[in-house]
Amino acid sequence: MKPKAESSISLLPHLEAKIRQTHSLARLLTKYAEQLLQEYVQHQGEPFGLPGFSPPRLPVAGLSAPAPGHAGLPVPERLQLDAAALATLPVLLDGVRRLQAELNPRAPRLLRHLEEAALQARALGAAVETVLAALGASTLGSATEAAVAADTPTAPGGFSAKVLGLHVCGLYGEWVSRTEGDLGQLVSGAPA
Repeated sequence: MKPKAESSISLLPHLEAKIRQTHSLARLLTKYAEQLLQEYVQHQGEPFGLPGFSPPRLPVAGLSAPAPGHAGLPVPERLQLDAAALATLPVLLDGVRRLQAELNPRAPRLLRHLEEAALQARALGAAVETVLAALGASTLGSATEAAVAADTPTAPGGFSAKVLGLHVCGLYGEWVSRTEGDLGQLVSGAPA
């Protein structure tokens, strides 16, 4: 039993380093997500970006905003929800990129940033899953990308496509920020 205790102690610095690294990635992506949302709004034209504009709330296939009770859950459960959302986001962001390629073909920077956001969500999701595995927690078995892709609208009308993209970019920011906060609980040593 003693060798096992020693080996788990030697894993602790590795786990702490992985948590800090993943938290730093989430913090960086939170900033990128804010920039992506601003850039997205900039390319949509009026009424997007106008003071007081409140777009209709369209459902986003396979993903919703973090629930109000999310913060009250134990950290491993919150990270499981974060990982599930981050596994869903790449397909949604790719769908938004495809729609924007049709609506804004002369916005290559926006298209590139949407593509990068999908890759970043995948990377952060994989890092969170690694942290979960190191903590001994399982992932939730989130919706597969193929299932989300099958349910993602491919050609809504122009305004609806813009609103859908706005919501997906907003959800990306919310979930990355939530993940940053949840990992911050582990970094600061707060009880899980």
